[in-house]
Amino acid sequence: MTAKVLVVDDTPANVKLLQAKLEADYYDVIVAETGDEAISKAVTEQPDIILLDVMMPGMDGYATCRWLKEHAATSHIPIILVTALDGHNDRLSGLEAGADDFLTKPVDIALLTARLRSLVRLKVMIDELRQREASSRRLGMIDEADRQRQMAAPGNVFIIDDNERQAERLMGLLGANHRCAYETDTARALEIAAKRVDLVIINLSARGFDPLRLIAQLRSHEATRHKPILGIASAEDRTGLLKALELGANDIIVRPVDGQELSARVKTLIHRKRYADHLRVSLDRTMELAVTDTLTGLNNRRFMDHQLLRLVAKAIKGGPKVSLLLVDIDHFKKVNDTYGHDGGDEVLKEFARRLGQNVRAIDLPCRMGGEEFVVIMPETEAKDAAMIAERVRAQVAAKPFSLTDGRTLDVTISVGVSTSKGAGDTPDTLMKRADQAVYEAKQSGRNRVIVKAAA
Repeated sequence: MTAKVLVVDDTPANVKLLQAKLEADYYDVIVAETGDEAISKAVTEQPDIILLDVMMPGMDGYATCRWLKEHAATSHIPIILVTALDGHNDRLSGLEAGADDFLTKPVDIALLTARLRSLVRLKVMIDELRQREASSRRLGMIDEADRQRQMAAPGNVFIIDDNERQAERLMGLLGANHRCAYETDTARALEIAAKRVDLVIINLSARGFDPLRLIAQLRSHEATRHKPILGIASAEDRTGLLKALELGANDIIVRPVDGQELSARVKTLIHRKRYADHLRVSLDRTMELAVTDTLTGLNNRRFMDHQLLRLVAKAIKGGPKVSLLLVDIDHFKKVNDTYGHDGGDEVLKEFARRLGQNVRAIDLPCRMGGEEFVVIMPETEAKDAAMIAERVRAQVAAKPFSLTDGRTLDVTISVGVSTSKGAGDTPDTLMKRADQAVYEAKQSGRNRVIVKAAA
């Protein structure tokens, strides 16, 4: 998987070395020498990853990282800090500034490549979701206060380790800020991880189970595919560390585990996971809104057109028949004139509720517009469609509609029924026959069902 990498370092020799090795792996490399230049190129070039030197004149790497993570245009870009410093405080400062990882010079190219691949996979997923989030923002569907509350809430951290003493120590380090639990049996662990878990921590040195196989299993199951994984590794086990990243671990921390560094990495992973969850929810809401009538909660005209086209196309090729109910509320203009548009909206919502209760689970009730509704009925013959239409008509007429102001009114409907006839039929001809049937129902006194046979 190739990606655009921004390399930031004020030493030309370091830049050339990294650039040569990355380009040999087919990465697209852009360079910057200062923090200010890095910020400018990050905003304009939108790289997939930033490799950021810490020790630079002027704005150092920590300050640059902090700026990039605090601004919306660049906050989603993963940052790996690269430095000759290897002290505890240096790593902690980098992680607290928002860095996704911290590598020391001379850079271990194999480890760098593994981290790049891991972060690029994450970046691609986030980018796909972010592209759709813009629609939710335009529609005013994002509650920023609610999002911030979710981000700040304690995380659910699940530790999988055959060393109970070590697991309990991890729980002690994280328990002040997160809800923690651990499991030693991998079968039970896989079940628990599929539930409300924000982060999975795995002992990569476990002997009671195969930790690498466990990572592969977590990544292969739909319920755990997007759960972040933090591996705890021995510094000497370089092969296992690299393999864990290759299989899908999001981050690695080496022993002896420092409590502050662990907390910083856990905070970053949970924040990233919740941001991705937030984007997915925004996408789901956008998609739902795109096919839902906001007043009644039924499917809308866009959904109706798409489903009808698909089902009729199958029917004309010899597939099962599709029937259609076109429903019109009788004298609806009079309802609006008498009870106002608010009263009219209440009638529409109550009718939608009764309609939904009296069609089958496979049927697709839709609001076409105004007081007109359509029910698409897959795999349905005309006689069965007529029977369901009559049930809907009877249930609407049987009981007066109640308004919030205490008034009641009788409501009736006229229903036209049509069924696909095979070759030569189209959604338009199916709809036209149902419309003709509704016209006949209106002309013959309303509050009735008319079936229009195919010509």
